[in-house]
Amino acid sequence: MKNGLTPASKVVTNFVVQSLQQHPKRITALIASFMLLGGGGAYAVASFGPDAANIPVQQIAYSVEAGVAYTPPDVLAIQPLTLFRSELTRSSDTADTLLKRLGVADVAAAAFIRADNTARDALLGRSGRNVTAETNEDNSLLKLSARWASDESGNFNRLVLEKTPAGFQSRVETAPLTVSSKLASGTIESSLFAATDNANIPDAVAIQVAEIFSGDIDFQRALRKGDRFSIVYETLEGDGEPLRTGRVLSTEFMNNGKTFQAMWFQDPARNATASNGQTLSAGKGAYYTLDGQSLTRAFLASPLEFTRMTSAFKMRFHPILKTWKAHTGVDYAGSTGTPIRSVGDGVVEFSGVQNGYGNVVFINHGKQKTTVYAHMSKINVRKGQSVSQGQNIGAVGSSGWATGPHLHFEFRDNGVPKDPLILARQSESIPLSAGAKPVFSRLAAENRVALNAAYSLLPAGIQ
Repeated sequence: MKNGLTPASKVVTNFVVQSLQQHPKRITALIASFMLLGGGGAYAVASFGPDAANIPVQQIAYSVEAGVAYTPPDVLAIQPLTLFRSELTRSSDTADTLLKRLGVADVAAAAFIRADNTARDALLGRSGRNVTAETNEDNSLLKLSARWASDESGNFNRLVLEKTPAGFQSRVETAPLTVSSKLASGTIESSLFAATDNANIPDAVAIQVAEIFSGDIDFQRALRKGDRFSIVYETLEGDGEPLRTGRVLSTEFMNNGKTFQAMWFQDPARNATASNGQTLSAGKGAYYTLDGQSLTRAFLASPLEFTRMTSAFKMRFHPILKTWKAHTGVDYAGSTGTPIRSVGDGVVEFSGVQNGYGNVVFINHGKQKTTVYAHMSKINVRKGQSVSQGQNIGAVGSSGWATGPHLHFEFRDNGVPKDPLILARQSESIPLSAGAKPVFSRLAAENRVALNAAYSLLPAGIQ
């Protein structure tokens, strides 16, 4: 018996194959009738194919390229492991504490930072600088880099500290900052700074918003719970890392049901004239409403960036003279050393010590308008010096007749004391030139879209 078939089986099989070839329809019908009449019985169906023994065998050969030979894992070359970690510097950092937070265990690296002037000046006693360390698997330092932007030049500094065959070496490089825009929004619950903190908005941006709308909104007394704001502002990056914030590009503030909008615009065609008759340089940027009305006044609302008024322009009981006396200015709270700025362009008329004012500066702004800054701890300008709006002129102190550190600020019109808050709000604005209006309109439309996008970031329940 070959292939499981007897000679009789072969005969039957050959007969069936021949019958199928000669009468395929009849044989198929016969088989179908048996299956239909079988009543559910089981049947074994034999293969009607040709006998495998009768099929000719053909041998085919192919050439196959050999693959990569298998190499056991212990023979493979192990690549060195490099680890990265980033941290922010603290003013209290030593070389050892900074490296420890970075996961670096390297006595030589710590000693180099302590001894090297470049590395020590860039890392120790500084706060908020982003530092990245690159180490090997033993946590020994291979490379350390830190980035910071220390001025308004548009560049940032990069400290690079590397391990070389000759030991550690350091250098400081300079590279341009990259500017990008960021959207943010928030809702007032108690104060502006509390709301911006909740929205992760930097204080520098919040201060700018307060400055922009200082002529329209009293941020000390006029804010209401539920007031909302949207902001588009610049972030300045170095090597892809945010290093500081830039200018507020546009902002919207809804206060007590009234909406205020502003955008930054540089007018290339404008030669504006300040209140003292001085011609400002063409292209000096300013804030405008989105319909083209200037928000930039000849005088700032306050000589301190963001503070609270402790004594208004009115009659008051003098804390030292112990009598009722007209208060010819306003007092602003501030710790010793807080920067004081000129509220407008002008020329220093007096700089020195004067009676109860203590250290005091008088600035003549032209058109018989003068501002007075008293009780200063330090004076940074001299008589006859020209100053511009916002320029630092000294620091808050308690010199003269003062019970504590604060700034006494006066605004005199033709020698007569006036309420500084009223005059600042009523001072003339710097207009938009006619030639710049088409460009301004296009940018205003883009800023409306950006502010709407920022507004959409608010939770749906408070929009």
